Amino acid sequence: MTIRTAPWLLLFGRTALFVIVQSIFAIGFLLAGASTTWDQGANWWPFSVTITNLICLIAMIALYRAEGKNYWEIFRIRRQTLGGDLLVLLGSMLIIGSIGFFPNVWLASWLFEDSQIALDLLVRPLPLWAAYASLLLFPITQGLVELALYFTYVMPRLDARPFPDLRPVILPALMLGFQHFAIPLIFDSRFLLWRGLMYVPFAFAIGVMLHWRPRLLPYFAIIHVLMDLSFAIMLLAVAIG
Repeated sequence: MTIRTAPWLLLFGRTALFVIVQSIFAIGFLLAGASTTWDQGANWWPFSVTITNLICLIAMIALYRAEGKNYWEIFRIRRQTLGGDLLVLLGSMLIIGSIGFFPNVWLASWLFEDSQIALDLLVRPLPLWAAYASLLLFPITQGLVELALYFTYVMPRLDARPFPDLRPVILPALMLGFQHFAIPLIFDSRFLLWRGLMYVPFAFAIGVMLHWRPRLLPYFAIIHVLMDLSFAIMLLAVAIG
């Protein structure tokens, strides 16, 4: 992977990694004699995401180093602009939060007639120890990797020219949204459509904000951790029963 090809490989490879890691889980269950191997592998999607995140994190740290940069610097909060950044963040959160929540629910209700059916396919049973582990690993690795990959690493490097418009946002936002069809990959057309489209408006909103003001990344990363923590808590609730 060269510095020139790396943005494209990460842009599309992250989704491929989700499928590959879920397949490895399914193969493990097959070797263990399970009867529903793919479905069992899908249950472990928080760990598929975590493993994918760790691979992407290692790759981005190395790629930033190859450019003479420090990956962790992108999460530095700038004190000199703290007040203005927080005002922008607070002013945008109501709109962005609504864009993140309502299309998700509306699309699930339209496809399944009851959004709870879609949620039950997503929030799948795990052993209690695994649910506790995902409570920590899944949200934190998501916060460290997902938005940074699409909008801080990939987006500025797809075309090095300084665009006065939003063209560089399009592919990263689409892939950030579409990747969810593989988290987990379940061969149900309604579920695939729901997962693939549910976060596309949210991805574009975040992409536009980070294209305009990249230094907002640390704040959005924290919000991302909290959003994914809510999923991890639901997984824990299912495990506890």
